[in-house]
Amino acid sequence: MGDLFVWLIAFFILIALLVIVIFQLMALADLEFDYINPYDSSSRINKVILPEYITEGVLCLFFLITGHWCMSLLCIPYLYYNVRLYTQRQHLVDVTEIFNMLSWEKKQRLFKLGYLIVLLFLSIFWMIFAALEDSDYD
Repeated sequence: MGDLFVWLIAFFILIALLVIVIFQLMALADLEFDYINPYDSSSRINKVILPEYITEGVLCLFFLITGHWCMSLLCIPYLYYNVRLYTQRQHLVDVTEIFNMLSWEKKQRLFKLGYLIVLLFLSIFWMIFAALEDSDYD
């Protein structure tokens, strides 16, 4: 039963990460279609960058603590990329360069979205597997 709760917590953490990345993509799309000015768009994106990085780190640590080594190993490349961006001070969106980097920023977040969707499907699979395994013992 405990394993099922672990997967439920991981599921909700992944949903939170997906919401953050989709919010960033929506802000970039609003900027692209000229619904919002560059300052507002970059300030909205920059407000959620650190919570995204912290949440991904918590998820990776959560998988390590609970003993799900494969899922933790799958989270490490995304975590490494975020840490590398943060240490090189390239994690924030620059308001003066946002139009020049718009396609790159969108590609980056679409790749993150795809990566998180794969992790979400794996998490759902293991959550269903744990629920079925628990029902076999009852």
